[in-house]
Amino acid sequence: MAVSDQSRLDGERLRATGIRPTGQRLGVMRIIREGGRRHLAPESFHRELADAGLKMSLATVYNTLNHFADAGLLRRVGVGDRTWFCTNTSEHHHFFDEVSGRIEDIPGDQPMVVGLPQPPSGMTILGVDVVVRVRRA
Repeated sequence: MAVSDQSRLDGERLRATGIRPTGQRLGVMRIIREGGRRHLAPESFHRELADAGLKMSLATVYNTLNHFADAGLLRRVGVGDRTWFCTNTSEHHHFFDEVSGRIEDIPGDQPMVVGLPQPPSGMTILGVDVVVRVRRA
């Protein structure tokens, strides 16, 4: 597929989620798409964008990733005070290596969470994220 065709498709995908497809957003979308399935840490993704010639502030990177997550194009994964943005938007859980700080998808069958409490009055449960903390033995 030609670059302009892919850019057009990226623009349509952004529009379909209510996001205006600016040049910066299309650039971010392209780098995410070209990188395949992975977990984006905003700071390192900011450097990756700069290396690809997309100059923007770190705040703009955070805002764009959050907009994409709000629109369902990415999933937020929080561990402690850090947040990653997962390009795999299907329901799945994660391993977190406490030494390296690396996060990765749990492959195959996912952990089952049973016995969830009733949510507070007027609230509904949207999902449950399981993060399994690991360390090399």
